[in-house]
Amino acid sequence: MERPNPMLDELRKILPAIAANAVQAEKERKVPDENIRLLKSIKLHRALQPKAYGGLELSLPEVTDCVAALAGACGGTAWAFSLLITHSHQMAMFSKQAQDEFWGEDPDAVASSSIAPFGKTEECEGGVIFNGDMRWSSGCDHAQWAILGFLRDNKETGEKDYCFGVVPSTDYEIEDDWYSAGMKPSGTKTLKIKPNTFIPEHRIERAKAMMTGQSSGFGLYPDSKIYYTPYRPYFACGFAAMALGIAERMLTVYTEMTKNRTRAYTLASSGKEIPPLMRLAESTHQVSAARAFMEKTWDEHKEFGEQKRYPTDAELAFWRTNQAYAIKMCCEAVNRLFEVAGGSTWIHDNEIQRLWRDCNMTAAHAYTDYDVCKQILGRSLMGMEPDPTMV
Repeated sequence: MERPNPMLDELRKILPAIAANAVQAEKERKVPDENIRLLKSIKLHRALQPKAYGGLELSLPEVTDCVAALAGACGGTAWAFSLLITHSHQMAMFSKQAQDEFWGEDPDAVASSSIAPFGKTEECEGGVIFNGDMRWSSGCDHAQWAILGFLRDNKETGEKDYCFGVVPSTDYEIEDDWYSAGMKPSGTKTLKIKPNTFIPEHRIERAKAMMTGQSSGFGLYPDSKIYYTPYRPYFACGFAAMALGIAERMLTVYTEMTKNRTRAYTLASSGKEIPPLMRLAESTHQVSAARAFMEKTWDEHKEFGEQKRYPTDAELAFWRTNQAYAIKMCCEAVNRLFEVAGGSTWIHDNEIQRLWRDCNMTAAHAYTDYDVCKQILGRSLMGMEPDPTMV
């Protein structure tokens, strides 16, 4: 049974317009300006922003239901916008000074990111000097800030700390290099950081601190129900939601196509043949199972936040890997139907082909690689220490 979700109700009113832009979005290789305008008109970009800056502080299940619905209309738009949304949750864990800079003059501001720690830094008074080209920044064309990943020397432990630094869009240029088979409208381009960009200390946080309630912004919002949480499950929540929404749309499109489809040469009705019916049934079961599985996980995130309770390492291992398994189920369901959808679906702007490409793209992200996730969960189940190369 569908749960009440006023934001989802508002989103559904604009989804037909976003879906109508899907082909053009692929040609532009970024989220169309109209889609951004429509999504901001219902304040979806404020879903996980602190109320102190005009945000909504919606629960994770409310947000993921919206991401899934948006993905059914345009997967690339959902990919980019989901990350723009969840970065606001991450920003709420930065210092008050950083948040004031981020939202003070523009409460509608959002951030894209490039968090693989490829950036090079040098220590300097009051922060670090950052250099490097940062790839994979989804939605960057529509962001006012960027969250960048880098490794920083820890003088106390002698090890490297994985850190995030936040820079305004004036500190980088966007290289138009996103040519992808899937999620074309996500605009996942490279940020060319200006040489020797200074990132002040108040705009830097350790990833581990954001996972353990030790970041500068932790505790700033004691009445909130969504910020007493590790950042990573919120950051990553959209990937499974996207796969789910795309797979659910695939079921609808495949059903309608098969009802009216006739076999070439014989003109026999495909809608009455046993194999298509069996494939549709199995894929429907699989997608339904994926939704139930993820809803349970998202509800756990919500309950833990409301109870101000941090998950154990074992619970985090499941949260980290559950979405990858759900994506695996969604991809299997979509691929099962695409295999028999016919030659016309290989035409480039056919919706079924786009759904197939986009769904499989959700499984290609470093965070959703199921081979990695199996190892993470397996080690946890056996009581082994996490492999630092796989977290």
